[in-house]
Amino acid sequence: MVESPQLLFATMSPSVASVTLRYSLLSLPFIAAAFLSTAKAADAARGAALYESKCGGCHALDENRYGPAHRGVFGRKAGSAAGYAYSSAVAASGVVWSAETLDRWLSDPEKLIPGQKMNVSVAAAQDRLDLIAYLQAQSRK
Repeated sequence: MVESPQLLFATMSPSVASVTLRYSLLSLPFIAAAFLSTAKAADAARGAALYESKCGGCHALDENRYGPAHRGVFGRKAGSAAGYAYSSAVAASGVVWSAETLDRWLSDPEKLIPGQKMNVSVAAAQDRLDLIAYLQAQSRK
């Protein structure tokens, strides 16, 4: 027979109950993190397909189109790719592209750099992870 938590704590000495409760509460962040980390690992191959379907209409890896070329984007200062006419907001932003800044950009470009001219976002976190993994792999080539 399993006792209820209330009955179990009621029969413990105050010091034991206090220690038990304290360690139970300290473990909550770790338990929550385990349950909340449901995102799968980034998949660069899936990112390639997403890039073609979501980004390819305006961007290419090696040439500027409506949007700037993306090869080598990691570590590059926003607004600095040669031959592309960036908005003044992007050119003056000071943003350097990393996994974190790309995730913020893809999630909400206007929030990251107000006044930019890319009015497309990627809502799904997994899609952003996969796109970023693809761009990172292409930056090394």
